[in-house]
Amino acid sequence: MTTTELLEKIRRIEIKTKGLTKQFFTGQYHSSFKGRGMTFSEVREYQLGDEVRTIDWNVTARFRSPYVKVFEEERELVVMLLVDISESTNFGTGGKTKKELALELMAVLAFSAIENNDKVGAMFISDGVEKYIAPGKGKKHVLYILREFIEFKANSKTTNLVKGLEFFRNCMKKRTVCFVISDFIDEHPIESALALLKRKHDMIALRIQDEAEYILPDLGLIQLYNAETGTTNWVNTSDKKTRQLFEEQAVAQNETIIALFKRIGVQQEVLNTSEDYIPKLVHLFQRHKK
Repeated sequence: MTTTELLEKIRRIEIKTKGLTKQFFTGQYHSSFKGRGMTFSEVREYQLGDEVRTIDWNVTARFRSPYVKVFEEERELVVMLLVDISESTNFGTGGKTKKELALELMAVLAFSAIENNDKVGAMFISDGVEKYIAPGKGKKHVLYILREFIEFKANSKTTNLVKGLEFFRNCMKKRTVCFVISDFIDEHPIESALALLKRKHDMIALRIQDEAEYILPDLGLIQLYNAETGTTNWVNTSDKKTRQLFEEQAVAQNETIIALFKRIGVQQEVLNTSEDYIPKLVHLFQRHKK
């Protein structure tokens, strides 16, 4: 991709996602993700119903009338985008690949964050951490993240989210809103790593999928290629039992992941390459607010 083509692609993504952000997500984001800390704002006279523990005894003694401390919530957040860039994300039959869907989701979340004056950072993960971008503010920083994601060539084709999650947990000391964007096609057990991360961070899983991962069409004898391992297998898709087994295995894998997130209390949303992701993201923000 030439520099001109890259700039045009980034501009198209910016125009599309910024429009969506302003129309649908800014208010939802603002009300769904709030700072966890409380900072001192001012003192005022005591009112019926105020908690005794908020009384400022020094000011009360000085004015010989009860005054209380008023605190306000810290609004600034750190939003981290942990994105799977393994080879399986380059697959897609719904008009876009899973990686392209991930790019749009990153843009929507990042532009929503900077509209709220929050910091945004990113981490690209394959079978380890391929790239870490420290949190920063402003449109220029968001465009840098998106450009890096578009241009980045992973060193590894395989997936090991555990290594990425462990690295993130060790390097990020401040609590963050953490979006894990992945198809979660990973043979490594990730429950423990997710649970440890969930203890400290506000974590949400965005699962990117494609319909073809669930349905095997009747195309006769075909060769299936595993993009991450490089292996191929000949499959007779005209065999009804083979197609049924393929679908059953996909459904079982999906149910296993759903159960895993439910056990550890991680909110998740499944987003398909052929579907409109806007209603699902709005619904996710609404659920998170509750």
